[in-house]
Amino acid sequence: MFAAYFMDTLGRESLIAADDTWALLALLVVSVALAIWLEQKYIWASKISGAIIALLIALAASNLSIIPTSCPLYDEVIWGYAVPLGIPLLLLECNMKKIWRETGRMMVIFLIGAAGTVAGAFVAYALLHPFIPQLEAVAAMMTGSYIGGGVNFAALATEFDAGEIAGSATVADNLLMALYFFALLLFAGMKFFRRHYTHPHIDAVAKSGDLKGAQTQAAAYWSRKDISLKDIAMNVAYSTAVVFVAKLISAGISALIPDTGVVLHMLHTFFGSEYVWITTVAMACATWGEKQTAKLAGSQEIGTYFIYLFLFVIGVPASISKILTETPLLLAFTAIMVVVNMLFCFVGGKLLHFDLEDIILASNANIGGPTTAAGMAISQGWSALVGPVMLVGTFGYVIGTYLGILVGGILGA
Repeated sequence: MFAAYFMDTLGRESLIAADDTWALLALLVVSVALAIWLEQKYIWASKISGAIIALLIALAASNLSIIPTSCPLYDEVIWGYAVPLGIPLLLLECNMKKIWRETGRMMVIFLIGAAGTVAGAFVAYALLHPFIPQLEAVAAMMTGSYIGGGVNFAALATEFDAGEIAGSATVADNLLMALYFFALLLFAGMKFFRRHYTHPHIDAVAKSGDLKGAQTQAAAYWSRKDISLKDIAMNVAYSTAVVFVAKLISAGISALIPDTGVVLHMLHTFFGSEYVWITTVAMACATWGEKQTAKLAGSQEIGTYFIYLFLFVIGVPASISKILTETPLLLAFTAIMVVVNMLFCFVGGKLLHFDLEDIILASNANIGGPTTAAGMAISQGWSALVGPVMLVGTFGYVIGTYLGILVGGILGA
């Protein structure tokens, strides 16, 4: 309705045009600032988290046609610069010598979740295939997306020539990811889950701040710290250097490994990913240069701010009206896959005595990918788990396409 009005009166589908970068940037940074302020000011907002508040503001703004669902600011600036620059700063506390055991545990529950995604695809297909055309291709695409991410979705859409249904599936994918992201954060605070699962990282964050009066946990965790101009300069220089080196390595390896055949394609995909090398270089610096990196004040704050910008952007493409009018069955299909993934993760995690935080982040890494899982870990103060979840989530990029092709092949796509 709003989009039609703006199209008639302004000649575009949203109040703010896609090329009006300064207006979009102003709304973006003000929304993130508001989310952070609310999180640190009010107990209720702290429980929801600033991450979810920022995402909900974006969801409302896009569905009311205030902002476009795609624009250069989102695609080129936030995805292209803010996300990669934020990751090295947030990995500075991830000393692999200290967290290697946690990485192993995270990988196990991540693979259980991946098995749940595959099982969910078959269950959803069995229930809904009489009602949705090309559901075989959708099952393949969503398997790749809910194990890896958007790169797997795109590859599988091309592989199975999905056509127009790929757009509707993308909308369902984005909306379910946003809703599930919100649900997982609610699980982290619910008494039922805390009673039935161990939660050492939640306890550690609760004890790390002296919550007095109306002060929220977020305000205590992100209390004011000493930071100088030199700290800002060194953080930005370090992060930019890490991303630059990682891009050089990934480009060089991509040129050396041909993208042909199953094995070579897997090697090309994994070792040619810039996020693999951003993570690897950053964690190497944190592990073997811990004395030097410990001197960088403000890295967590700067990196977290970049991730908050990203969390706003991932809420933008989720079009509720399009889901409700054009793709309700696809929404049901993706919901079934997400629920089965969740059941595999939480039941498997309970049987294997995993911590609640490991289960939540592993499931998030399946459904949303490494960056959304890292964003959740950061927003909750589980800093020791950022590195492991980034690694297992990136591993999902490698296996997602092949498991998607397997599912599509079995279903006859």
